[in-house]
Amino acid sequence: MSTSDKKGAASVFIENFKRIPFSFRDAFSRHDIPPESEREKAAAVFSNFFLHLHPTRVSSHVVKPTYTLGLGLMCVFLFLILGVTGVVLMIYYIPHVDGAYASVKNIRYAVTGGKFVINVHRWSAHGMVLVVLLHMMRVFYTGSYKAPREFNWMIGVVLLSLTLALSFTGYLLPYDQLAYWAMTIGANIAGSLTELTDAIGVTKFFDPGKLQKQLIIGGNTIGEPSLIRFYFLHVIFLPIVISIFIGVHLWRITKDGGLSKPLDNKQFTESVNPDDEKSPNPDKTYGLMSLIRGNTPQVGNYSDDTVPTWPNVLLAEGAVFIFCLAAMSLLSLFFDAPLKELANPSVPENPAKAPWYFLGLQELVSYSAFVGGILVPSITVLGLMLIPFLDRELHDVGVWFSGSKGISVVKRSAAYGFFSLVVLIAFTIKFGWLRSWFPGVPQIVIIAINPATVIIGLFALWYFKILKETGSMRLASIAAFTLFVIGFAVLTYVGTFLRGPNWEFFWLQSQWPGIHFD
Repeated sequence: MSTSDKKGAASVFIENFKRIPFSFRDAFSRHDIPPESEREKAAAVFSNFFLHLHPTRVSSHVVKPTYTLGLGLMCVFLFLILGVTGVVLMIYYIPHVDGAYASVKNIRYAVTGGKFVINVHRWSAHGMVLVVLLHMMRVFYTGSYKAPREFNWMIGVVLLSLTLALSFTGYLLPYDQLAYWAMTIGANIAGSLTELTDAIGVTKFFDPGKLQKQLIIGGNTIGEPSLIRFYFLHVIFLPIVISIFIGVHLWRITKDGGLSKPLDNKQFTESVNPDDEKSPNPDKTYGLMSLIRGNTPQVGNYSDDTVPTWPNVLLAEGAVFIFCLAAMSLLSLFFDAPLKELANPSVPENPAKAPWYFLGLQELVSYSAFVGGILVPSITVLGLMLIPFLDRELHDVGVWFSGSKGISVVKRSAAYGFFSLVVLIAFTIKFGWLRSWFPGVPQIVIIAINPATVIIGLFALWYFKILKETGSMRLASIAAFTLFVIGFAVLTYVGTFLRGPNWEFFWLQSQWPGIHFD
């Protein structure tokens, strides 16, 4: 090799060495960074593993913050934060009744940054439950459950149930007094079917309530089998199942035409010129990336009310993620996750309360275990699942509350639900119920006629009144869903703030027996 060739090889080496960062970027990204043209932006989304669930373009309507409120993204990001902080906590946590509480205290007081991580994990779990509920409200009130999104709505209902289960199973893991007795309440709710079998006299032959309770906690009381079950469900089973359902949920959003929007803004008009089907080159790959320009049957019918996903949607997603992370961090800096004394089965909490999202059910359970613990939750889940199949009206998709007529129904339904619940609960507290008036009344009558069943009846009457008055399944559905929201809020408030020892009614916690303020 001549001297000039040696110098040339050295130059090539130096040049290639300098270009290593750019060559690595090109090998990783498979598209230009940053993308400049419309086609490059579409290719960047289409060819990226982490972005390919996105459409390449989205309606300008759905990127308005006032439409989605970013709630769906918050659900996903809070789940990711829970996953990351949960993995860190798993390094130190001991899933054993003799070590669980001590390991949590160790994380909290001895591990560097442990208190912050455990706080972020705890508040993110509560935040995810709240945001999933709010996301469901957004989807419902904008009519986003309508065809072709019925199946995705059902997946959303399943995800709501799984989110509650994920938070509930994590509640026991600190194994303190709060966790132990909250889990005891939850286990008793699960076993409430026994009330019905007792009433009809078949419990000695068949006791599904006891069986259900034992399957959940691994015995008759909370203990080592319960902790192992909840730990497995919380860190392995439920996160995997939720991840799968979230993936399907996001995939279906894309396949169902993206996020909902008013029909006036749909991308294609209803008619397609038959001559376009004879286009000489109708199978351009641009069509796969939603960049339809000049060679497809949709030419001339394309509505340009869309914006590229890159950078509009990606910037919005980044902003929502930063907001979630900042909110959870600030919350964790100022408020510590609760941790009471080590769980003691011989010293019950009074009042023993379930997590806040089950306190509404606990209030209903105080009237009837079966109705509050089994019947009402089953009717609620079934009703939510059936909404898109009962309401087949395709107008008002993507319109908050279906416009002014829906807003009127929301206001009237909220007022009706609030006052009927307050009056019913006040009457029950003041005058009691059937058992107080007729001590010998059969239990089956108590199950059939109690404040919880009266609430169901009152709500059903209002639903059919709105249906008869308006002739619209959409407006009747809005009325029913509003009653569900108001019922959840009122019952949760009563269970949280107005119930004290022995589940008695108190206006203030300072009025509880044994509490004195000097």
